[in-house]
Amino acid sequence: MNSVDFRGVRAGTETQGLELLALHRITELIGNAADLEMTLESILEVVNETLKMQRATLLLYDTVRGSLVITASCGLSEAEEVRGVYKPDEGVIGQIFRTRSPFVVPDIKSEPLFLNRTGARNAVSRDKVSFLGVPVMVSGGPAGVLTVDRLFGDDVSFEEDIRFLTVLATLMAQFITLHREIGKKEARLVEENRSLKAKIHRIHDGHFIIGHSKPMQEVFGIIDKISKSDATALLLGESGTGKELVARAIHESSERKSRAFIKINCAALPETLLESELFGHEKGAFTGAHATRPGRFELADSGSIFLDEIGEMPLSLQAKILRVLQERQFERLGGTRTFKVDVRVVAATNVSLEDAVARGKFRADLYYRLNVVPILLPPLRQRKDDIPLLFNHFLLKSNQRNGKDVKMTSELLDFLMSYSWPGNVREMQNLVERMVILAEGERVTLKDLPPNIRHGGRRKVAVEGNVPFLGNVERVESSSGRSLSQIEREEIESALMRNGWVQARAARELGLTQRQMGYRIKKYGLSRYGSFR
Repeated sequence: MNSVDFRGVRAGTETQGLELLALHRITELIGNAADLEMTLESILEVVNETLKMQRATLLLYDTVRGSLVITASCGLSEAEEVRGVYKPDEGVIGQIFRTRSPFVVPDIKSEPLFLNRTGARNAVSRDKVSFLGVPVMVSGGPAGVLTVDRLFGDDVSFEEDIRFLTVLATLMAQFITLHREIGKKEARLVEENRSLKAKIHRIHDGHFIIGHSKPMQEVFGIIDKISKSDATALLLGESGTGKELVARAIHESSERKSRAFIKINCAALPETLLESELFGHEKGAFTGAHATRPGRFELADSGSIFLDEIGEMPLSLQAKILRVLQERQFERLGGTRTFKVDVRVVAATNVSLEDAVARGKFRADLYYRLNVVPILLPPLRQRKDDIPLLFNHFLLKSNQRNGKDVKMTSELLDFLMSYSWPGNVREMQNLVERMVILAEGERVTLKDLPPNIRHGGRRKVAVEGNVPFLGNVERVESSSGRSLSQIEREEIESALMRNGWVQARAARELGLTQRQMGYRIKKYGLSRYGSFR
């Protein structure tokens, strides 16, 4: 190794002025920097233009490759940069990195440690090329090496050059440290954002499954676990707890999400129509079958089918459903051709299938085939932490639909938290829509609640002749003086709203037959679009 020669002194005042100018321009670059490599390249360009240094390079240690690689350069071609890779124990670069000390080579031709791996100096015509390098220290450890070449005469002094390069390396180190910290922070934010998006996708997934309560977190956990399988899921829970939304979330979380999601309510159709809807029919299979029509199972091939209210399915159809689950085969109504389908089945019920099996109303073999992964959806009264979140969500959506900006009072929120919500989330959604539409001011209060909810919302069974009568007779009649017919009308309408205007479900909730429910709907002129009387 040649000894360092600090001969000569640069024209002091002029040199210091150029150095200060270079540092000023460099600090401006760092202050406005956004991209690490581009800024480092610009810094080296400033050094070249201001101080006439040649072939400046910044090498940073790459932990993946275990080598020092050129991150920024001035005076090197792209091919020369690619060749500039050094192990920490190789040549002058490795020496500077390991010892954490500056190194000066007055003449590279006489220095055996100088490898010239880039090949950038092969075309240099001058006899003497000097090389200077200083370590770049980050957090007390070596992070890289800053080097420059200069074409010097005999009167060159290296002392000021090393001092300036050390200052420059310190500025670069601070910039690199700041950039890395920003990078770490951005990475954390990206990860948090990805995690939050994943959670929102899992919880909401565009289907408004909103909730952060422990019971709902357990539901989300089960959805995650079964998302990659084709296991049949059975959704259990009261009416209005969001079974259809969970069924769709299961589909959207699975590998079938790009295929069809088909739903059908088994309680909304009579037996003949239900069979036709599920399995399709051939032309002429029954009166009115003017053309062949595929059923829901065919439409759901390679996708998912949601069988809501499966507990209401007639026994005669249960055997056919069992066959589809076991053999993936069926025939259309009135046909003989056997169809094969690949369908993931999600079923739902708000009645006890075990009780239905015991009463002979539901096939035991079908129950066990459906009950592979049961998911119990909690009623809203068991997830009170979600009530403000849900109410605000529905309030925001209803305001958007109706062009309003209605807000709720704290007293109303306190009441909502204490209310039992017999119709669960569906009841809340319908309630919010009604309150926003009818609101006369900018705030909804307790007075805006329907009377049956404001006065407790609990039902008692009275008798009007031989027909069951529904109503909170003692409370409502004594407080408002309304007739029993008015009270009954409100209870019927509320039950229909809670059950999405599915008469069979509303009748079951109130303890009525479908015929009795139909009679009352006609009697009071009820419709989901308002009274038709």
